[in-house]
Amino acid sequence: MAVKFKGEAAEERALGAFVKLARAANTVLAYTNANLEPAGLSPSQFAVLEALYHVGPLRLGDLARRILKSSGNLTLVVDNLEKHGLVQRRKQGNDKRFILATITPAGEKLIAEIFPGHARRITQIMDRLNPAEQEQLGALCRKLGKGA
Repeated sequence: MAVKFKGEAAEERALGAFVKLARAANTVLAYTNANLEPAGLSPSQFAVLEALYHVGPLRLGDLARRILKSSGNLTLVVDNLEKHGLVQRRKQGNDKRFILATITPAGEKLIAEIFPGHARRITQIMDRLNPAEQEQLGALCRKLGKGA
């Protein structure tokens, strides 16, 4: 394969590591998200349901930060989940700025059905790494994420 960019050794090493990280992340996400489509959920919708199921009601801003989405994108995701009766918005007190997202009983039922399979798929693909490698990967990702 032809290489067009010739930079410093540090740049080539960093770019190579970045490409490998991105490809690995895309592969893992595609594998683990494959079970969401039959449930009629996008990865973002699943992330919202999973967060509300495991954490409880959250302010929309907190929810957006938790699932790494913009508030504009989250609004659309919550709108669609609300249309399907899986999530509802509630005002928090008298302040109209603070809206809580809560999971409905139908949302709880759906996430309870699909989460175990999702966790199994994550475990299956991560089993390509031994336990020590999984710990090392987690530590490296945490270190990389804190630097951004």
